[in-house]
Formats: sequence, structure tokens, C-alpha cells
Amino acid sequence: MFISFEGIDGSGKSTQAKLLVKKLEEKDRKVLFLREPGGTEISEQIRNILLNKKNLKMTQITELLLFSASRAQLVSEVIKPALLNNIVVISDRYVDSTTVYQGHGRGLHQGGIKGINSIATMGVMPKKTFFIDITIQEMYTRRKESHQEIDRMEMSNDDFFNRVRQGYLDLAKEEPGRFVTIDGKESIETIHQQIWSVVDGMLPVHST
Repeated sequence: MFISFEGIDGSGKSTQAKLLVKKLEEKDRKVLFLREPGGTEISEQIRNILLNKKNLKMTQITELLLFSASRAQLVSEVIKPALLNNIVVISDRYVDSTTVYQGHGRGLHQGGIKGINSIATMGVMPKKTFFIDITIQEMYTRRKESHQEIDRMEMSNDDFFNRVRQGYLDLAKEEPGRFVTIDGKESIETIHQQIWSVVDGMLPVHST
């Protein structure tokens, strides 16, 4: 089973993904946690290029292709083998991030992105995607409280992040069977319980 977490920066998706991994491990499930971009030696090198603030000259097309290259390596080297071995894969970001960040955010052609996404994922899609939604103002508030240094992608302006958030909302409406939208202003434990209530009903029965 493959589950992804999506949301704008500061939404709490990474925290929730890790909490789900911990819960699954407590239930004696084989689980693999990944975060994009990254997850393989090659993908991590690409991640460093993508997020490095020195690379401000990077074009939008280059950015799109690098994210997709990182994902293609991850799918082939890690995700597909894990799924074939009945391991639950939990990914902090996946293909929907490209659709909204490079598509809605950067304004690149959605048809072209869809084609590139199809090649990179090789048809491997999450069974369920949890979109944790927060406002742009909440994103900035949490960023200030965290005191963490921002990366190249996080340096984008308000209009960019508003388009990204709207992109997520649009995707959730287009694919209600896959997306679960969660209010990111709820407490960490409340959100975790909402997620677990969905995942618990999806898990296959343990073989005896």
C-alpha cells in the first residue's frame, strides 16, 4: 500500500507522515518512510541541487525535470520493489507536488507536466493522499516560530504559494476518492487520529 502526504510548507505533513509510520510499526506492519525529493543516492544529489539557494538561475523547466528525474529514480529503485514486497510506503510529497508547484505555482503547461509525471512514476500512484491544508498566513507564522533556514523553493512569494494552495484544493476536488483534505490548524493528535481512522480501514488483514 502506498500513501502520500501533501501540503504547503509548514502544514505539518512531515510530522503526520512520521506519526503514521510510528503507528504502523506499533501494529507490526512493514513500513518504509520516504521524502521527496530524495530517497536514493542519486535522488539526494538532485535534491541538493534543487534546494540550494545558490541556484537562483535555475529555469522552471530545469526545476520540473530535476524533480521528475529524482522521482523516477526513487520509484524504480525503492518504491516499486517495496510495494512488490508488501511493504507500506509512506511518502512525504510525491507527484502531486510537481503538479501544483511547477504547474499551478510556476505556471507551466499542465498537459506537459502530466506527461512527464506519467513517465517518472511509471504508473505508480498512491492509494490515498492526505492533503493537510493551512493558509499562507499560517505558513508564515509557523515558519517564523520554527527559526529554520528556508531553502530555494521556500523563497517564492505570496502569489506563488496562494496558487500552490489553490492547486491542491483543485486536485482534491478532482480526485475525491484518493485525496483526504484535513484542516491543518487542528491539533497534531487530532489530525493523527483522523488520518489513522482512514488508514486503519485500508490495511489488509495480517496473514496467519
